[in-house]
Amino acid sequence: MKKNLTKLRVRYGETDQMGIVYYGNYAQFLEQGRTEWLRELGFSYKWMEANNIHLPVINLNIDYKAPAYYDDLLTVTTRLRKIPTFKIEFDYEIHNESGQLLVSAATALVFVNSTTKKLQKAPDYLLNKLKETLD
Repeated sequence: MKKNLTKLRVRYGETDQMGIVYYGNYAQFLEQGRTEWLRELGFSYKWMEANNIHLPVINLNIDYKAPAYYDDLLTVTTRLRKIPTFKIEFDYEIHNESGQLLVSAATALVFVNSTTKKLQKAPDYLLNKLKETLD
């Protein structure tokens, strides 16, 4: 399925006293990968919200393999797991500059109508764009 590579540098404030990335910050790294995945497809969270769609996370799983450190350049690989329905699922890997796998993770998000606050199917514009990229 469609994937995106996002580079990010670990900032000092994202580390603990030992210079190691605080575990809770990985969720933000995943979000950044997911946001860039969507942007590369031609949409942004901001645009989707303006078009009445919210995407709350309903599941997050992270498997920590090795630490990342202050000033490391990380690559977040974000892959769509399958064509979305009412939810969209992603798999992730985070590697350091030497290619070492630091984290593997998965998230599931649901499409919510921002006016009614009810679940809805993935919007057609997203499904059509995905179909174009997969053909």
